[in-house]
Amino acid sequence: MDSPQTYRKIIHLDMDAFYASVEQRDFPEYRGKAIAVGGSPDGRGVVATASYEARKFGVKSAMSSRKALQLCPEIIFTRPRFEVYKQVSYQIREIFQRYTDLIEPLSLDEAFLDVTMDKQGIGSAIDIAKAIKSAIKEELNLTVSAGVSVNKFVAKIASDMDKPNGLTFIGPSKILKFMESLPVEKFFGVGKVTAKKMHELGLFTGMDLKKQREDDLVRWFGKTGHFFYRIVRGIDDRPVTPNRSSKSVGIEDTFEADIETFEELNAILQRLSIQLWGRIGKKEISGRTLTLKLKYADFVQLTRSLTLDTSFDSEEKIYATAHSLLSKITLANKVRLLGISISNFVDESDFPKEGVQLALFENYR
Repeated sequence: MDSPQTYRKIIHLDMDAFYASVEQRDFPEYRGKAIAVGGSPDGRGVVATASYEARKFGVKSAMSSRKALQLCPEIIFTRPRFEVYKQVSYQIREIFQRYTDLIEPLSLDEAFLDVTMDKQGIGSAIDIAKAIKSAIKEELNLTVSAGVSVNKFVAKIASDMDKPNGLTFIGPSKILKFMESLPVEKFFGVGKVTAKKMHELGLFTGMDLKKQREDDLVRWFGKTGHFFYRIVRGIDDRPVTPNRSSKSVGIEDTFEADIETFEELNAILQRLSIQLWGRIGKKEISGRTLTLKLKYADFVQLTRSLTLDTSFDSEEKIYATAHSLLSKITLANKVRLLGISISNFVDESDFPKEGVQLALFENYR
């Protein structure tokens, strides 16, 4: 008799509107109100996180504070307290560690847990997720949404299905049907441009992707086509990796209309610098190499990099370096994509500890 198939037990946990929820917890006057953690709309402020009351008006992370105010005139802006968020993140991590040591943090407010062999011998991943959610609520007065499944991809999608304070389980018998009904926009690696291309090819759901041959997907989407072919069939063998490290952190923008002037590119570069600095702060990393990526309308791509003796410790330094690299390029065509990334990370002992993350918003009051 064949032995029954065994599956991993993966939980993806994502704190609900983390920064904003901490502010509402600590300051009663913010509770039930539309708030945005970020810079003032009077300058070049950016929203780091919005409360769910603000999200109802369409306010989103990385949106300009000025745009957020237009969407929600009663919104309250509050300065970020990154040291507080970091401390709360450590407390959350301690709760996770009661159940497993296989924890892969993605940021301060998000992590994968492999509880296949949980420390307390509970056995049920759903019960473990419930216990974690209860502990975070009781001990920290915060809520978290959880997705439970047999692999990382499905667990991550599941955690976003019933926010806030949700718990969604997608078991092995439901994965294939779930993947087939999933809109292509939900697949990892599918941004606006890829989604548009998929739609032009008549691909709108996982079922549409599943009908395609692997070599066609690779021809259309490059190496990511292999991933699409496997994941739509529920195949994701990636392990939960503690102490996961990134080789680079970046951000890029593909334009709806091609751009042909340095003035427009520089304005976009300023916005990308602000957003990249926010991502670096959230991931608690610091790097010395900045890379500028530019793609022309004819899809010819070029990159330029510069490595500093010290790490990039402010949005201003990121922008100044990126601007310098851009200014040395002679535009050979209209530009369809612009991006910047930070790599060559330094040890945590070298990280600037105070004021660095706050600098993202310091000049935008």
